[in-house]
Amino acid sequence: MIVLDTTVLMYAKGGTHPLRDPCREIVAAVGDGRIEATTTPEVIQEFAHVWTRRRNRAEAATLGMSYGQLLSPLLPVTGETLAQGLTLFGEAERLDAFDCVLAATAIASAATALVSADRAFADVAGIEHLLPDEVL
Repeated sequence: MIVLDTTVLMYAKGGTHPLRDPCREIVAAVGDGRIEATTTPEVIQEFAHVWTRRRNRAEAATLGMSYGQLLSPLLPVTGETLAQGLTLFGEAERLDAFDCVLAATAIASAATALVSADRAFADVAGIEHLLPDEVL
């Protein structure tokens, strides 16, 4: 099972970008069962928040709910993974707190990889980082 970061969800639904097609392929592969993937509710929340910067709020909510269904069951962020993520945040200079908690959650879930366009995830020990164009 792989864990998807917000960047994958954004590029899959966004405009022209070099990672749009690989991200769309990932989402399609999850939908047709070729790969197993999940994320956290917080990633979907961040997707909806960022989507509304340039687009309709109702559309963001609909897309967010679709992602929630597609990637279900979602990984819970527990008190333990929050603490692990904040510890990582104190050590990982290139990742923000949100990303550190996501990485800790992926590690705790025994995911095979965390997929993100953010190359800083490669700095995290305990989880393989894949760029979207390396998944399929």
